Amino acid sequence: MTSRLERLVFFGTPDFALPTLQALVGAGRAPLLVVTQPDRPAGRGQQVRAGVVTRWAREEGLEVWQPAKVRDPDAIARLAALAPDLAVVAAFGQIFPPALLALPRHGCVNVHASLLPRHRGAAPVQAALLAGDEETGVTIMRMDEGLDTGPMLLQARTRLGGHETAGELLLRLAHLGAALLLEAVAGLEAGILVERPQPQVGVTHAPRLQKEQGRIDWTQPAERLYRQLRAFTPWPGATADLAGTSVKLLWAEPLAEQTAAAPGTVLGLRGEALVVACGGGSALAIHRLQRPGRRPLAAAEFVRGERHLDQRSA
Repeated sequence: MTSRLERLVFFGTPDFALPTLQALVGAGRAPLLVVTQPDRPAGRGQQVRAGVVTRWAREEGLEVWQPAKVRDPDAIARLAALAPDLAVVAAFGQIFPPALLALPRHGCVNVHASLLPRHRGAAPVQAALLAGDEETGVTIMRMDEGLDTGPMLLQARTRLGGHETAGELLLRLAHLGAALLLEAVAGLEAGILVERPQPQVGVTHAPRLQKEQGRIDWTQPAERLYRQLRAFTPWPGATADLAGTSVKLLWAEPLAEQTAAAPGTVLGLRGEALVVACGGGSALAIHRLQRPGRRPLAAAEFVRGERHLDQRSA
């Protein structure tokens, strides 16, 4: 039996990180310090707003620190002064230098939203949806100097299916990861966890998302565009040209029917969906969409405002 891990430091920034922090506090393991990224401009007005982790931590009376770079010597010195037993990391957004990795007595553990070694990197959830994976999950890993290359402590699997978007899947995995992290901390305390090196086969990478990845190319098969829509909702969104009109696709799905029409041809309404021809003779049924700066619309309502949307190329 090892000693209790009482001196924890938490690192996390976006929505995905919050359930892990909440789980730690709920389990009586409130961290000495919550480290999160500096507040940045957000939204249409580009106003500086505190993130969800910052807001919740302050409401709970936790100490919050937002260093520009955790690799700076002053940052390392402040963390060293805490003499932490363990660092818990969930989507923090900065690379840890060797000095920080070596600082906690039991190292740094990361809540990663994939079944490593598949989808290492900043966007594993989006990568899983884009690839059409049948399952995904969460890995608790001990961090090393590589990008998500450290040994694995625990994994939890979950099936993919239905119509989940990246935003919905991220939330589900965030709660799965929070529970798994508590199990890992208890296992470290008891000395019963066995670290496993990651396999050398099956490695894939999921780099940080770029806004242009959401652009729809009608020459791609409808199934591919359906995955793209799910993977890039809510950000960066799936944007397209539809018969000369710029739109964001909010919901769509592939149809079983085949078409000889050129990719990008608007085939008209099928029930309440607007159908567009895609690559390989496939077709995409669009249910909800949005013009820039306007409110979301059902496809039928959108068509009523766009009388030119008969059968024509996008």
